[in-house]
Amino acid sequence: MSAWLRSLAVYTDPRIIAILFLGFSSGLPLSLVYGTLSAWLAEAGVSMTMIGLFSWASTAYGFKWLWSPLVDRLPIPVLTRLLGQRRGWMILAQVLTALCMIGLGSSDPAHNLLATAGWAVALAFASATQDIVIDAYRVESLEEKELGAGAGNIVLGYRLGMIVSGGGALVLAELFGWFTAYAAMAAMMGIGVITVLLSREPARPDVAETSIAADPFGWIRSAVVAPLADFAQRPHWVAILLFIALYKYGDALIGVMANPFYLAIGFTKAEIGLVSKSYGVIMTISGGLIGGVIVARLGIMRALLICGVLQAASNLVFVAQAMVGANLSVFIVTMSVENLAGGMGTAAFVAYLSSLCNVAYTATQYALVSSFMAFTRTIFASGGGWLADQVDWTTYFLISTAAALPGLALLIWMMRAFPTNETAGMAPGRA
Repeated sequence: MSAWLRSLAVYTDPRIIAILFLGFSSGLPLSLVYGTLSAWLAEAGVSMTMIGLFSWASTAYGFKWLWSPLVDRLPIPVLTRLLGQRRGWMILAQVLTALCMIGLGSSDPAHNLLATAGWAVALAFASATQDIVIDAYRVESLEEKELGAGAGNIVLGYRLGMIVSGGGALVLAELFGWFTAYAAMAAMMGIGVITVLLSREPARPDVAETSIAADPFGWIRSAVVAPLADFAQRPHWVAILLFIALYKYGDALIGVMANPFYLAIGFTKAEIGLVSKSYGVIMTISGGLIGGVIVARLGIMRALLICGVLQAASNLVFVAQAMVGANLSVFIVTMSVENLAGGMGTAAFVAYLSSLCNVAYTATQYALVSSFMAFTRTIFASGGGWLADQVDWTTYFLISTAAALPGLALLIWMMRAFPTNETAGMAPGRA
């Protein structure tokens, strides 16, 4: 027990604490493009169809790998010289994100919906750029044994940011109006700016730089082709991508149909909001911190297996919930088990994705694998609604549990096929 308690000491490291605040800065814009914005649009009388179409504003998060090579390699005049490549890009992205929040808050969706849409797209783009560079900074700042704690803190900070820009922004909007709510969120981006200014630029290997102006094709080859070629050179890279796609498949099937299930069995929206969206977030944060400790103690691959098994087994609590119906006590247990296990699995998985990155191409490679994870989860989970229409809820959750098994089976094979180190399959640059 004492050894496990000593593992918690990693969370007191200044670099890990900095990642917590950067995670907050990263999570702050998301609700302003999703839930908070939807509430504003509904209040302004925008149709449900148009509100649904506004989800396209957030596609920047799924395609951030397209401009990640620029973030990875392109210097910013003045800022890169003063702060370094990572810190300079973080400051630029954070300032742009804050400005876009103010711009979105100053728009009027009731009379100029197109301007609101434009600012929402701009905010998503600036926010996704911030995500690219924060992820790169996190991976490059930490040693392999610290990746789990970094993953736990990025999850914690991200969730706290979402809570503030979700519930907090709605409260401010109710009291003072939408512009004040969005302006307050823009001011809170200062937390990220201060964190960057107080942090150190991470050390990176020397990479031969090619001027994009002098040799554009050489720059593309160096910044775009080289990171992809580097990833494809490692053994079993196809199996690694397949594992990334499958590891959280069962979890994705739960997420896509959770709210319809809660409503279908008789829970009120207030009960769902209180237990699932508030208490559940606390359990997810706790799970992320626990997952980080497990990674630190047992290594990434074994942590992936333990957390993955718990993550899959947690789907079974929904079977019990479907059998008893709208029982609030059981609902609390369901949210405790599902969110705790999900948070643990997320922390281990983020640590694994981080370990895959060659530090010479961190921003590009992490953006690539994280975007691939998000895209495949969305595609795989998109059939969840059709499946729920074909079977009863008990059968649906049993199938979702089974959907987690291929990823776990592939993980076991990977651990046996290339057990070279704790993070088998990681990038040669990190090894």
